[in-house]
Amino acid sequence: MKLFIAGEWTDSTSGEAFDVVNPATGRIVDSAPKGTREDTRRAVDAAKAAFKKWSVTSPTDRARVLFKLADAARRSKEVLGKLLTQEQGKPLKESVLEIESFANTCDYYAGLATKLHGTSLIIASGKVHADVIKVPVGVVGAIIPWNFPISLLGWKLAPALAAGNTLVAKPASNTPLTDLLIGKLAEEADVPHGVINIVSGPGSVVGSELLENPDVGKIAFTGETATGREIMRGASSQIKRITLELGGSDPMIVCDDADLDLAVEGALWGRFRNCGQSCTSVKRLFLFDKIARRFLDEFIERIQEIKVGNGLEPGVIMGPLNNSTQRKSVERMIRDAIERGARLLTGGKRPEGRRYQNGHFYLPTVLTNVEPSSSIVEEECFGPALPVFTVENLEEAIEMANSSIYGLGSSIWTRDIAKARLAAERLETGTTWINSPPIARPEVPFGGFKQSGFGRELGMEGLEHYLEVKSIQTDISGKQKMWKYPI
Repeated sequence: MKLFIAGEWTDSTSGEAFDVVNPATGRIVDSAPKGTREDTRRAVDAAKAAFKKWSVTSPTDRARVLFKLADAARRSKEVLGKLLTQEQGKPLKESVLEIESFANTCDYYAGLATKLHGTSLIIASGKVHADVIKVPVGVVGAIIPWNFPISLLGWKLAPALAAGNTLVAKPASNTPLTDLLIGKLAEEADVPHGVINIVSGPGSVVGSELLENPDVGKIAFTGETATGREIMRGASSQIKRITLELGGSDPMIVCDDADLDLAVEGALWGRFRNCGQSCTSVKRLFLFDKIARRFLDEFIERIQEIKVGNGLEPGVIMGPLNNSTQRKSVERMIRDAIERGARLLTGGKRPEGRRYQNGHFYLPTVLTNVEPSSSIVEEECFGPALPVFTVENLEEAIEMANSSIYGLGSSIWTRDIAKARLAAERLETGTTWINSPPIARPEVPFGGFKQSGFGRELGMEGLEHYLEVKSIQTDISGKQKMWKYPI
């Protein structure tokens, strides 16, 4: 693999590379260039130069490029999906769906590229005409996480390009390979040189250069909250625009009138998809006491059916955690909960057998009687472990759900739409799903309350974060009287 800068494939100026390891087998998948500050500056320079033409390219032509990029992704989804599974760990079916998600996001913003508009006003007794227009920010630095490296690159790349910006993307060091191959798709889609640049390397080097470089007008970041705080501090020195999609501890509330089969399915998918490594994974489950026993019996029975293994093997539903640090973190949280009196219903250990010995596997885990001060409740658990709480009513459920420092997503399961709407309005989260697992769609804005983020991605609202508002005032009277108007 090589860096993709100004439409060319190049090695790092340091000549160094780093290995990318398959989290299911421990084997090296490939190596990626260890980008330097010099490489990152070259990419920013290329993006800045390309911005001069791309920003004045017609919205129709920008849309055509994004449509072609989406088509290229769909043509390559099997190849890209296999590589994504090898470096990230998720089952192949999930990886292919992620490539399709990237393509769908490109299609959506291609459609919006021609829908940008401003306003016009006539003021001061008809003597002053004012126009409010939207203009692109400039060079966007996109810092991509390892849990959904392709779809979340699309969340940043597509609106940035639709608005007329250019992009320098830094993939996560655990999963840079599939993101680097987006450069191949850019070539197929005839993306002008410098509009998309991809530089792999350490966050302390590549990410820091993007944050500190004065020619980068905006940082779009998805990752943990602690890193988001550092980005906010760093961006403040230049008043740099930022969008932050950070951690979550998403509550799921199941009422006593819910369709339990549907809710169980939602909890399974919501917690154990991608081995629980999603910002919007269900991380706290609140069950009305009247249905708690029935729900848990069915839930545990269904969990036993989850096949854990290498994501390239047929029938595998849940792959490994992406890295040893994540598995150790999950194990620490489970151990802490049990030491505080939690009851382990299932899981709570690594699977046994030779096929698991070289990967970062962990069994789906469910805990009850969890102390609210346990780390698995107070922190974000990024893995396949779920604490379950029993509540008497909706008031108690909402109060407990809102007790977190996070506010990314939530869900409620009930047949009573009035009850669902009441909960959705009172839950302190950026998105609430009603009778649905957490599914992000390109048409709907996504982001969090509290320490779950800043700004929004997706939807028209996401596009607005890649645009500046500019006012143009024209006095057509030709008879200005400077002291006539208020300051």
